[in-house]
Amino acid sequence: MMSVKPRLIWLMLVLGLGLWLAGLAPLSAQESGPIAGAVPGNTTAGAAADAELWRMIRQGGDFTSNAQNPLAGRLIQAEGHGWEQTRNGPLAMYSAWALTGILILLSLFFALRGRVRIDAGPSSHTITRFQLVERAAHWLLASSFIVLALTGLNLLFGRSLLIPLIGKEAFAAMTLWGKYIHNYVGFAFGAAVVIVFLMWVWHNIPNLTDLRWIARAGGLMGGGHPPAKKFNAGQKLIFWAVIIGGGSLFASGWALMNPFETSMMAATFEKANALFGLSLATDLTPVQEQQYQQIWHVSVAVGLMVIIIAHIYIGSVGMEGALDAMTSGEVDLNWAKEHHSLWVEEHADETRPKAPTSPSASPAE
Repeated sequence: MMSVKPRLIWLMLVLGLGLWLAGLAPLSAQESGPIAGAVPGNTTAGAAADAELWRMIRQGGDFTSNAQNPLAGRLIQAEGHGWEQTRNGPLAMYSAWALTGILILLSLFFALRGRVRIDAGPSSHTITRFQLVERAAHWLLASSFIVLALTGLNLLFGRSLLIPLIGKEAFAAMTLWGKYIHNYVGFAFGAAVVIVFLMWVWHNIPNLTDLRWIARAGGLMGGGHPPAKKFNAGQKLIFWAVIIGGGSLFASGWALMNPFETSMMAATFEKANALFGLSLATDLTPVQEQQYQQIWHVSVAVGLMVIIIAHIYIGSVGMEGALDAMTSGEVDLNWAKEHHSLWVEEHADETRPKAPTSPSASPAE
């Protein structure tokens, strides 16, 4: 186990990375200043009129056009400037802080708590926790999400972080291929979400046992681990976050891949207005639909990344014996009894050590 001093050094490194990343996020959100030559008037008399015309254009005023497209009379979509400032400013900055924050919290928790050990120590017996098909579905979901997270973070932070390191040409080529990978791997992620849902939904329905587990914080504060079935309350929260968040990511990703063909955000705003008495705009243009979808897609993705980082920590270095469940599928019996005692009782037959096979009797001569 790491000593306290190396853990604190690691914590300081993570904090420094967060400060640097959050500081870089707003760099691409510089406020657009006046455009040189924006007022085309060359005389004092025409300058005021031209300035008023330009002001209407910048505010998204509609003009007359002979084109059939209903948006052809809109020379500038003024909302695009607000979208750019939101995407490159607060969205990027809060995303950087969220991702860095969870790393800091986990590092601090590990520095203070250390690894969660098996109280009774490892036993000489194991119990099957996940079959091969369950592990395959889990790793399909996990691997596709990691690929999507890395390629997505490149789109959000790559210009600020990577161009100074590898140059514009290398960044452009990497981002282009990353976009293709992101789009196609998204279908594997969507399929994995459906498979995992069908396999485990019956094990993740909340019950009174979960309330008792939450009341004791999963045994985090001491007093032993509370009883749990195959999945405890914490794992159920992660399950539903992945299913709901993953489904939303796939839907918004589909809308972004097929621009101007969906109106999901307008429909969502309409339902939110009816349920919560809000006054969100529902008459959205196709361009506005895409802008809201992109903001939503990034927000949900970053939120899910924060949850998955915590899940990865608990399932690997954070807890002794947990990783075995998704590698070999066999977990230590003492670990299972401590963390999922009710599930072990349901599979009592599998916990009994098998009697050694006796050699076949030789026929009497």
